[in-house]
Amino acid sequence: MIRRPFRIGTVVLCAAVTGCMQTLPSSQSATPASALQSDQPERPALVLAIVVDQMRYDYLARFEHEFTGGLKRLLDEGAVFTNANYEAAPTVTAVGHSTFLTGATPSVSGIAGNAYYGRIEGRMIQSITDDNVTPLGDGGGASPHRLAVSTVGDELKISGKGGKVYGVSLKDRSAILPAGRAADGAFWFGDTGTIVSSSWYFPALPDWVQTYNASKPAERYLGAEWSGRQLPTEASASFFTRLDATPFADELVLEFALQVMQEENLGTDQQTDLLAVSFSATDYLGHATGTETPQMREMILSVDKRIGELLAAAEEQAGRGKVLVVLTADHGVSLAPEDNAARQLPGGRYEFADERAAVQAALSAAFGEGDYIEGTGEMSIYLHRDPVPGKHISLGDMERVAAATLRQQPHVARVYTRTELESSHSGGDRIDQRVRNGFNRQHSGDIVVVHEPNWINRATGTTHGSPYSYDSHVPVIFWGPEALVRPGRYHRDAAVHDIAPTLATMLQIATPSGAQGRALEEILP
Repeated sequence: MIRRPFRIGTVVLCAAVTGCMQTLPSSQSATPASALQSDQPERPALVLAIVVDQMRYDYLARFEHEFTGGLKRLLDEGAVFTNANYEAAPTVTAVGHSTFLTGATPSVSGIAGNAYYGRIEGRMIQSITDDNVTPLGDGGGASPHRLAVSTVGDELKISGKGGKVYGVSLKDRSAILPAGRAADGAFWFGDTGTIVSSSWYFPALPDWVQTYNASKPAERYLGAEWSGRQLPTEASASFFTRLDATPFADELVLEFALQVMQEENLGTDQQTDLLAVSFSATDYLGHATGTETPQMREMILSVDKRIGELLAAAEEQAGRGKVLVVLTADHGVSLAPEDNAARQLPGGRYEFADERAAVQAALSAAFGEGDYIEGTGEMSIYLHRDPVPGKHISLGDMERVAAATLRQQPHVARVYTRTELESSHSGGDRIDQRVRNGFNRQHSGDIVVVHEPNWINRATGTTHGSPYSYDSHVPVIFWGPEALVRPGRYHRDAAVHDIAPTLATMLQIATPSGAQGRALEEILP
């Protein structure tokens, strides 16, 4: 296929308010549209939207001198924001991946966490749970139907300038949410190491995906060794679980992403295609071992190589100067409490079960024995609307007792009630605003709890989810032709929800429907 240059023209109807309605004399003529088009940058053939799960910003600073692959290219040639943060909590995978290409925080997007209590369903549900679609492969039904806003990919399609949109990841939510509701497909790895999807996108897996699965791609790593540890030699549940926390998992994601690129001919025509790729192995390893291990260094250096291979393949297929890249992480992570203690820094482990029991006891003492806690979720407690049948206890009264009880618990820093979060009050500090941005009226709980910095509800390893900087501060890097991206280091505050408006400006499409950020005009030529 021969590619022809394609430029977007913008006809300027008038340059100033005064005189806009004047008719040009017959001796004058308007500037031809073709001349105006020549001033506009050529649209990229392919947008790569990359997420590295649980990659703290300081990993870039810590290991930059060792990078030789894609992260090196992005840091050397891209527009790098050194102070970019998530401005919403909980800082978890589903929230980060939904914010990435929508520009919407949970208050608007409908994605309140990885999982939350569904009052209608009467059970915990995942952010992508969909009982109305058919799973294509192992696992349950999954789709973007809970995402209440559009993505960059959706708006590309609506504009007529977009071609195909795909998402690929180890995790379902990480493939589904960035790709959006109108995506051509989202693919993730199931529990047995093969690619799965859902009937939201197509009635059956494409033939080429079935051929890929028939090769049992994950099983080539049976017995493989990484960082002094050997994987099981049989294709057991233990093998697939342990595989997730090695660079081999990211190799599989990269391999399949390149397969999508090739089979779907991404970046090879006059429309702009979008491929969202999320690498998850860093998250599995970080939860298990913490951030300060030799294995994490090896993992980040492996990510550098995988991204380098992805960039090279994209440029080979679409053409040099035809690829636009944006990279971020879905959240950071706390140092393990033991690592903090070794540095004489605060932090530790608490038991959420103790806090839940204290709330239940206080409410029973105040209002009589009953079933007061209906469910729990990300930072949230969901109170039963009728805990003592027939007594008609006010939700506001239950909130006040529960909040007062939690404020007396060790290492609880702040407690917010539904009544407070639903009020029109918008003041407070940055932590308050992040909690408000993360509160979804339909899906969040009635009580939201923030603990002291570096206090985590996990028996081993470490985790994330708080509104503090170690969880919110992540890389944001744009990379592409200089007609679209002005390279350099940018130190002013930026937010992950600025990415979608910035991409929309670059691609000259509508800003996604729920976007709350700004276009990062400092990097726009």
